[in-house]
Amino acid sequence: MITRRSLLRSLPVLAVGAPILTTACGPLGTGTVSGPGGPVAGPTGQPAPTVTGLPLTVTNQTGAFANNTITAYIVGTNLTTGQQSYVKPDGTLAPVALSDNGSAGYSSYGIPLAGSGTTTVGLPKMSGRIYFSINQPLKFTVVADGNGRPALQYPAGWVASDPSYTVLHDWIEFTYSDAGLFCNTTMVDMFSIPLAITLTGANRQSTGQLVTGGRDRIFAGIAADGTFAPLTVGDRLRVIAPGHGIESGIFPPTYFDPYVNDVWNRYQSTSLSVDTGGGVATGRIGADGTLAFARNGAALAPIVKPSTKDVLFCAGALAAPNDGVTGPVAAVLGAAFNRSTLRDIANQPTTDPGGFYQPTVTNVYSKVMHANTVDGRAYGFAFDDVAGQAAYVQDTAPTALGVTLTAF
Repeated sequence: MITRRSLLRSLPVLAVGAPILTTACGPLGTGTVSGPGGPVAGPTGQPAPTVTGLPLTVTNQTGAFANNTITAYIVGTNLTTGQQSYVKPDGTLAPVALSDNGSAGYSSYGIPLAGSGTTTVGLPKMSGRIYFSINQPLKFTVVADGNGRPALQYPAGWVASDPSYTVLHDWIEFTYSDAGLFCNTTMVDMFSIPLAITLTGANRQSTGQLVTGGRDRIFAGIAADGTFAPLTVGDRLRVIAPGHGIESGIFPPTYFDPYVNDVWNRYQSTSLSVDTGGGVATGRIGADGTLAFARNGAALAPIVKPSTKDVLFCAGALAAPNDGVTGPVAAVLGAAFNRSTLRDIANQPTTDPGGFYQPTVTNVYSKVMHANTVDGRAYGFAFDDVAGQAAYVQDTAPTALGVTLTAF
């Protein structure tokens, strides 16, 4: 399965201040787009030039903002050439170039929504993100990467100096390739605009829909916890993830340390079992203080004691290499730390959401996100796909993708 983590391996992201992550076709949504699912009629039924690609339909149901205040951006990587690219309003995939930067230093990659009704554009095969901004454009900048190739600096809503910091925006992530379409909504970095996705193919799948009043409930839920409350930016502009809160100095860098200490104390004398789907790895804390695992008699790379930042980012000591061995173990541990099930349950992963986030020290940010989605799924941290809890859908023969900006 392609998860968010494997999906994003093909998406180089240059975030400002953070280490790493038009054609004459007429108004969008007013004509016909041809794709794998056949023609897709726009709201007026007027003919328009055929655009190849997977039909992507955007629907504005915010109830607070008109279509003419919303702009979409489709950016990412061309899977054939490896070039960082963007999608034009006619569905053409074009490589980014330094010359795209205007006089203010930013590139105009926006696709305005149709004046009314839905907006449909052909989605080419690529891996990337579909951003949405409201009232103001997002400020993408093309820079030269370490090899001198054009690369995008993506908005970083958790960095106060980012030029898009004051812009109301959010995104979904996707890979569309010969293998199919794989996509998710995400709160791994931040939450701002409630987005829901519907994927049509062999089946019709939806995820990301918030409960009634969900956006208000999310902000209220974060504000109710004194430690997490500072993660709210502006007048409910967005909530940033706690890992980024550490970077910004508004979240305690030792928050998870007591829980990590409890885990390390327990598994000095008790064995921890991790079922990765490819076998069961058994581990204990060794004399050197590392969590050493073995599977089928073979030793795995030991895991050092993680910091709070490691837990929240599922990185550092909990980084998951794409090796099919240590990586899956680290992913399960990262999920168990964030859900605060690791200390008390020696057989991982746990799969009952009713038991997640129960101890005092837990990822309240992720807890609140899950509590306010209709299907209970969200991407509250990078390994939230463990036990199928992520807002993620896939289809090997997709015919259409829909993204809805839902009620504020």
